[in-house]
Amino acid sequence: MAGKSKLPALALSPDERRRLEILRNSRVAPVREVERAQILLQYHAGNNPSTIQRTLSISRVTIYHCLHKALEMGMEAGLKDAFHRPKEAVIGISDKAWVVHLACTKPKDLGYAAELWTRKALATHVREHALAEGHPSLARAVKATVQRILDEQQLQPHKVKYYLERRDPEFQLKMKEVLLVYQEVMVQNQGAAIAGSTVSPTVITVSIDEKPGVQAIENTAPDLPPKPKKYPTVARDHEYKRHGTLSILASLDLHDGHVVARVEERHRSREFVALLKDLDANYPAGVTIRVILDNHSAHISKETRAYLATLPNRFTYVHTPKHGSWLNLVETLFGKMAHTFLRQIRVKSKAELKERILLGIAEINAAPVVHRWKNFDLLTV
Repeated sequence: MAGKSKLPALALSPDERRRLEILRNSRVAPVREVERAQILLQYHAGNNPSTIQRTLSISRVTIYHCLHKALEMGMEAGLKDAFHRPKEAVIGISDKAWVVHLACTKPKDLGYAAELWTRKALATHVREHALAEGHPSLARAVKATVQRILDEQQLQPHKVKYYLERRDPEFQLKMKEVLLVYQEVMVQNQGAAIAGSTVSPTVITVSIDEKPGVQAIENTAPDLPPKPKKYPTVARDHEYKRHGTLSILASLDLHDGHVVARVEERHRSREFVALLKDLDANYPAGVTIRVILDNHSAHISKETRAYLATLPNRFTYVHTPKHGSWLNLVETLFGKMAHTFLRQIRVKSKAELKERILLGIAEINAAPVVHRWKNFDLLTV
């Protein structure tokens, strides 16, 4: 029979005992705290350390440490680890700086085939070169060690985040020019809404761009339709057949949302001129057509300029800056196409793809939506 403990009895208030019981049965609390709650409850119930050791399979050292702290400083102290001064760091500042320098260097510059580091590859390189570079503390560094060093500097050399370099020295000036046009169109549209349709505009603003590479893809097996309570989605075989690509040349009217578009095999000067001819035929004579467009070569080629020369004062250009295609409102139209009739489209030929695209544009024109620029705060940049 186990003897009585030489330690004094542990006094617990009802609230403390209730908290220990909740902690003892917890599945989310730290394991150490659960074990110590069990120790304190067992001891409070009259069991000595030997009995607690046999019952809970916990070492006597752990049991006595827990009981001594609880008896000296209270129940809360018995649940927690006592403060201890950590050992002096083996990996020094210079060692960490070397790892950070490696992470900021591309592996291809060090003779590897990879473009970016993986954490495993970086850790391997650190171990293999630590002694030669004067960092012996890193000679056995594992991936987790390297990761902790990188986390301190918030580095993720295994990831890529894209940015847009502004290569146009007149970016701000051209951006503000485009935004001022959008602002003028907004005022013009508001005035037209007040005056009614009796006032004919003298300037009509359109936004033009090309969407190349629209793929004509054919299924090799028929799609399977969804079935209630059985197959919630359309089923599609993963194999497909390519028939080539087409380009959409589109003009978006910023006043009424009407779209003038062509679907072509290519988007050269002759196709762009054909779109300009469609615009010329679509709008009344004597009206200036102001075109917002990018710096594509087809827009300013000799062939295009020769056509524009035959219609003086009919068209005026407003160019977006280089790498500023996001300033062109027609991109929102292409986004709408991509999320509606072009989404997951499957056809049997390029001719069918062209027919479907033109049908989709006709559906847009049946219920046109005016696209508006909303962020004029960029004018103050």
